[in-house]
Amino acid sequence: MRVRSFLFCVKLALCGPTVAGAHVSEQGFVLLLPTDVYMMAGVSVVALTVLALFAVPGRVVCRLFSVRKATFPSCALCRDMTSLAAFLAFAFALYLGLFGPRDPLSNLMPLGFWTVGWVVLISLSGFFGNLWAWLNPWTGMYRLLGRPQPLATLPDRLDLWPAIALLIGFGAFLLADIAPDDPTRLARFALAYWCLTMVGLLIFGPKWLKHCELGHGIFGAYGRLAPVRMRAPGGLGGPGWQILEPADLRLAGLFALILLGIGSFDGINETFWWLARIGVNPLEFPGRSAVVAPTVLGLIAAIAALVAIFALAVWLAVRISREEVSFMHAFGWLALSVLPIALVYHIAHYLTSFLVNIQYTLAALSDPFARGADLLGLQPFRVTTGFFNKITTVRAIWITQAGLVVLGHVWSILLAHRIAMDLFGSSRRAALATLPLSLFMIAYTFLGLWLLAAPKGA
Repeated sequence: MRVRSFLFCVKLALCGPTVAGAHVSEQGFVLLLPTDVYMMAGVSVVALTVLALFAVPGRVVCRLFSVRKATFPSCALCRDMTSLAAFLAFAFALYLGLFGPRDPLSNLMPLGFWTVGWVVLISLSGFFGNLWAWLNPWTGMYRLLGRPQPLATLPDRLDLWPAIALLIGFGAFLLADIAPDDPTRLARFALAYWCLTMVGLLIFGPKWLKHCELGHGIFGAYGRLAPVRMRAPGGLGGPGWQILEPADLRLAGLFALILLGIGSFDGINETFWWLARIGVNPLEFPGRSAVVAPTVLGLIAAIAALVAIFALAVWLAVRISREEVSFMHAFGWLALSVLPIALVYHIAHYLTSFLVNIQYTLAALSDPFARGADLLGLQPFRVTTGFFNKITTVRAIWITQAGLVVLGHVWSILLAHRIAMDLFGSSRRAALATLPLSLFMIAYTFLGLWLLAAPKGA
């Protein structure tokens, strides 16, 4: 009864039901708003933040990322239980993917993977920590097997390179695969990945998850932004304080930049501008199979360009500071400051998709086999996209997206400044040294807002 009442309120808020035309992987819609005004206002806010850092005392910035030690109850058994529950949910989703309904919008395999996992859980990790440590479908099974002794040792020199390779491969699957939301195709990929990871875990032990498992890499990266850390040593502080802890961050920073590159190209890949670059008429899109090669090449080029430009900004920062600081150390540490941008753009980019697909997810949970069941008591229920038809709700969505992008860039600039204070000394010296990096972030603010507003096809 409560679920039905909640959904009734949601439907009223979304301006009534209409026929759905959404797709699991669609995110954009055309805006009829004065977006240039919003964009210039957003860029100005970020630019003023950069200027303010030359006048704000360093202790104020330090206070933003201050941390207080805290002790939280430890419950390894709880993590084992949630991991086993996640495994059972994963197995059920696999079954539905292989033998359930063929429509991606009625099947919990693509809806659970893309909407719940890729959109919701990753977004929440930036605020509540590494949720994958609780929800991955391997550790519970591994401990149920008695934590068998590793058969081999994973070389330390691998570091995060396997996870980086998997991240780029996942980005290519997300953007270039001909049918990433086809239930059977996705289920087969997910099953193969689960088996590969389980074999690696049995052979190399938990170290495999740290170096070679993509979920731990992505959720762990965004989890660094969370204000709270429950694992020992626990702490509670300003969002991003965990990035300030000493560690070997060279490849962690590169991983963060690749996350941002994939998210940015995900937006670029849909725009009329990009389609024109690869010779595709957005009004007569020939299908994903016709643009696989340009998409993969574009993704790789976008990542390479982002890493190169960021590296140049860090190199200039090191030269300007005239401090004896290793370029690789500065690059790895400062690169983590882009995580807030990557996180907020991830949320903003998928917001419209989430508003529609979460409704399909609820409907699929109530009727997982698409046979007319009503397990959650939702009927009568129809998915609505009516909120895209009113200027007031479209404006609210756009302002939310734009506000998130601006907030993320301000957050990143403050975090980069705080890191630079440890690298280069005083607050004023840090502001001067990171000026090239700040200019990069100002330009990226404009890019992020343009991507949200640009007409999209495909």
